[in-house]
Amino acid sequence: MESETLSVVEQHEEARREKKRARLAWWVCRLADGIYRSLRIEADSLEGKVIPGKGAILVTWHGRTMIPAGLFRNRGYWALVSLSRDGELQSRVFTYFGFSIVRGSTGRGGVKGALQMARKVKEGGVLAFTPDGPRGPTHKVQPGVLLMAQKSGAPIITVGVSARWKYHVRSWDSYMIPLPFSRVRVVFGTPLYVPEEADDDARTLIAEELEYLLNRTEEAAEMSMGHKEYPWPTKK
Repeated sequence: MESETLSVVEQHEEARREKKRARLAWWVCRLADGIYRSLRIEADSLEGKVIPGKGAILVTWHGRTMIPAGLFRNRGYWALVSLSRDGELQSRVFTYFGFSIVRGSTGRGGVKGALQMARKVKEGGVLAFTPDGPRGPTHKVQPGVLLMAQKSGAPIITVGVSARWKYHVRSWDSYMIPLPFSRVRVVFGTPLYVPEEADDDARTLIAEELEYLLNRTEEAAEMSMGHKEYPWPTKK
C-alpha cells in the first residue's frame, strides 16, 4: 500500500514538473521568436552547398544556436538532441521552429544516436548540429559529428554567427543572445568531408581542421559586426 502511495505521489510530482517544463518552453520559444523576427539578418547563400535531395551537416558552436534555429526554421531540417533534461527543453524549442527531432547522444562513447542520424542524412536529410555539445568543452569538436559525416558521406558545413548588439550568458558555452533589432551576420564555410576510410588518427586531424574552420567562420562573422577581438584559435 505504501509503495502504491509513493508511486501516485511520484506520478503527481512528475506531472507537475512536466507542466513547469512546458510553460518554460512556451516562454523561451516565444521570446526567441520575438527577438529573431526583430533582427536585421545578413546571411550567405547555401546554394551549391546544401543541394536538395543530398544530405548535409550544418554545424555551429553550442553557444550560437539561437539565430540558426530561426534562420533554418520550417525547412524540414533535423536536430539531434540529447536525452538530458536540458535536451527536453531544446527538443521543444527546435520542434517549435519546425525541425524534425532525433533524441540521442554522440558523447561518452555513445554511437546509437549518431548512427541513426547518419542514416537520415544519407537519405538526403539536413542536420543542424553543435559539435561541442551538449556539455562541452566549448569550441572543442567531439567525435560524433565526424562519425555521422563519415557514415553518411555528407559534407560538414560550418556556420559562423554574430550580432552587432549582443549579450553573453555566463554559462559553459557563453551563450549568445542577440539584442532586439540588432544587425546579424551569418557566414557559411567551405564544405568539409570525412573520407569513408578515415581511421582514428585521420579523424583526430579532421577534428582539428573542423575546429579551426568553424572558428574562422565565426571570426569572419564577428569581424563583420565590428568585434575586433576573437579569443579562439583560427590558425594552426
